Amino acid sequence: MESRILKQRGRHNAGSANTLQFTADYAAGEPNNDGKHSAHAMSAHGEGSSSKTYGAYPVGPTAQRDNGGIGNSYETVTDFSAASFSEGILGIMRSKDLVTVMVLTLLSMMTRLYRIGRSNRISWDESHFTYFGAKYLNHSFYHDVHPPLAKMLVALAQTLAGFNGSYDLKSNRNYPDFMNYTLMRVQISMYGIALVPLAYLTCLQLRMSRPMATLAATFVLFDNAICVMSRFILLDEQLLFFTALTLLSAATFQNISKYVEPFSSRWWVWLVMTGFSLGCVISSKWIGLFCVILVGIVTAEDLFRKFCDRVPLEDYIMHWLTRINGLIVLPLVIYMACFWIHFKILYRTGSGEHKMSSNFQARLLGSKLNSQPYDITYGAFVDLRSMYNGPGLLHSHYHVYPSMSRQQQVTCFPHRDTNNVWQLQKARGIEANYTLDKIEFVGHGDIVQLMHNKTGAVLRSSKQFLAPLTTSHFEVAAENITDSSDSGISDWRVEVVRQGHSKRSDKRLHAMTTVFRLRHVSMGCLLRVGSRRLPKWGWGQSEVTCLPDATHKKDVKSNDVLWYIEHNTNTRMLKSDLSKYVKGDFFVDLIQLNIEMGKTNSGLSPDRDKYNALESDPWSWPFLVYPMRMVGWGDKAIKYYEIGNPILWWASAIVCVMYPFRLVYWLARQRRQCNDWRAGELLEFWDNSKLLWGGWALHYFPFFLMGRVTYIHHYLPALYFALLQLAFDLDFFFGNWRRGRYLHLAAWCIGTLVCLVFLYFSPFTYGWDRPAKALAGRKWLSTWNVYEDFYAM
Repeated sequence: MESRILKQRGRHNAGSANTLQFTADYAAGEPNNDGKHSAHAMSAHGEGSSSKTYGAYPVGPTAQRDNGGIGNSYETVTDFSAASFSEGILGIMRSKDLVTVMVLTLLSMMTRLYRIGRSNRISWDESHFTYFGAKYLNHSFYHDVHPPLAKMLVALAQTLAGFNGSYDLKSNRNYPDFMNYTLMRVQISMYGIALVPLAYLTCLQLRMSRPMATLAATFVLFDNAICVMSRFILLDEQLLFFTALTLLSAATFQNISKYVEPFSSRWWVWLVMTGFSLGCVISSKWIGLFCVILVGIVTAEDLFRKFCDRVPLEDYIMHWLTRINGLIVLPLVIYMACFWIHFKILYRTGSGEHKMSSNFQARLLGSKLNSQPYDITYGAFVDLRSMYNGPGLLHSHYHVYPSMSRQQQVTCFPHRDTNNVWQLQKARGIEANYTLDKIEFVGHGDIVQLMHNKTGAVLRSSKQFLAPLTTSHFEVAAENITDSSDSGISDWRVEVVRQGHSKRSDKRLHAMTTVFRLRHVSMGCLLRVGSRRLPKWGWGQSEVTCLPDATHKKDVKSNDVLWYIEHNTNTRMLKSDLSKYVKGDFFVDLIQLNIEMGKTNSGLSPDRDKYNALESDPWSWPFLVYPMRMVGWGDKAIKYYEIGNPILWWASAIVCVMYPFRLVYWLARQRRQCNDWRAGELLEFWDNSKLLWGGWALHYFPFFLMGRVTYIHHYLPALYFALLQLAFDLDFFFGNWRRGRYLHLAAWCIGTLVCLVFLYFSPFTYGWDRPAKALAGRKWLSTWNVYEDFYAM
């Protein structure tokens, strides 16, 4: 037998009168969560009696039937009627659990904080995340693949530790003496410390007995990988904390939805708490999206059941609306709020600004685009950027077209370069001294020449030559024109399309805010850039052409023919703060930054030479095939090894792999009308286990589809679910075996074994400063690089 009895799920809309009846009935037979019922309950109902119900929910003691069905004689029910501290706290635990929670928290602090400041070496990814945290302290914009919440929490830890962000931290170096890195690590470890009591409370919500709920927390407590990752300034523990908080909130809301009247105060509290947790977990790392999917699937199933239960239409619509707002809108608001704070704090120029639009960069203090002349005059040196997303800045170089005019290539290049600079000159034939003559502003209708600053060639187009790729357009090239008969081919008329700064209604050209077209004077074609890339002879840069418009009247406003001046240099004009003129759009910035994060994330391709030393494939994680060295491995160096508790990893992997097969087996036997389960028991088993197995599956299998680099610590969120699934299955087994008689003994024995294995591998967790060869006996698998360096797959 593999399960214990659980209460049957019933309809959601039992009234308040039934709620009171449930409270009274439940008080009469209050479970001890230790495998036994109170004497009053047993005498009142008899050991073989059937359950009483709250509406359609069975409650009270049940007994195992004589037909060998799965189930046992005790029940673990959380008292959702609790309203005071002596009876419980918002339905998640009773006062009797407080001592257990305190003891578990104390043990968690001991394991996480023990010698946490021993190594002053910047270990593993501490260099990255202390660097990003420092950016919030000095307000410098940066770019990273992860959302900002967890890194802002790192910045908070740095602030509380007295760090001002003035020191550039680099990997494999020591922390400076003035930096209190120990206090920083202690603060980040608090998120890992909280995992242990959260695991205990979650298991109570999943109807596990108190001994096995304590064992589940012990699994989290004594896993070496979770422990060692809690001891450094990383993002993994914040992610795990919000993942665990999401699981607890979702499990509690699921139970309250069953046993408490819908839309009550506690119902709202846990709905909002679930949405809040989802917002935080996805704002820490994108892997938090798997938690969103998990809660979404569970919610969809619950709404489908309510539909099948013929819930009144008004109530059913209300359930949809509340869940949409609580589980979709609220997480999105939190996610956007984190980025809003991110943008507000990082208002100075920084290393990551090139990933954002020039509009965004112009609003960063100290940026090259922020400080420049606002009005454009003849003689100014300008960088012209296309409004079309992707191609970049108008560019030229000494390389020539291989055919047609064989003149200097004109392209678009996405990065800043000296070959992007052009001087705005008057039409050919008009002599001017741009350093001595009166300053003249460039505006709508003016005819200009664009001279390439590096080569001295001018931008030109001619009907004689077609574009190399888009042959329906004319070629655009740069040429040093000497023949007076060719003078007209280099003149372009400025056509202002719109002004971005509403306070300036004139037709002048302004840096960043004026969008315009360049129309060839003699041919009427428009300077254009599209998505086509030149072949190798053009360095893969974007093709620039002249779009035919023989009538000279076409009012084309598509982005491929629109340009603006991103930057200009003019010694005769004072520089302005362009943040006064450039409009910001939070949603545009948010979308662009997330797109760039996705591009960078997908660009983190695996390095096969580092496999088994650092990187590893997802298939190897559950069975701990390739642990990871977190630091240098010199004989005298303090060495940390990210290796989990092998007993826990292997056992939890087997349980998770076998779960769907067990479920299919039981469903098949139920279909054959085998009486393994009483009415509603299998459904309740599914309700309480789907969050655990579903969380493991969703946090594990998607990594097989990812092309990016993967590390063993990417498995830790899935591991958290797997450890609780292991305890859940152990609770089912020992709860049925001999009617739960050995439940306490099993919990003690398994917990002791796990603790001993944790201590055996603790040198890897707390640092080993002797030759690694001394730990050769802890090499349980040939693939563990405890003291050898090898890279075989």
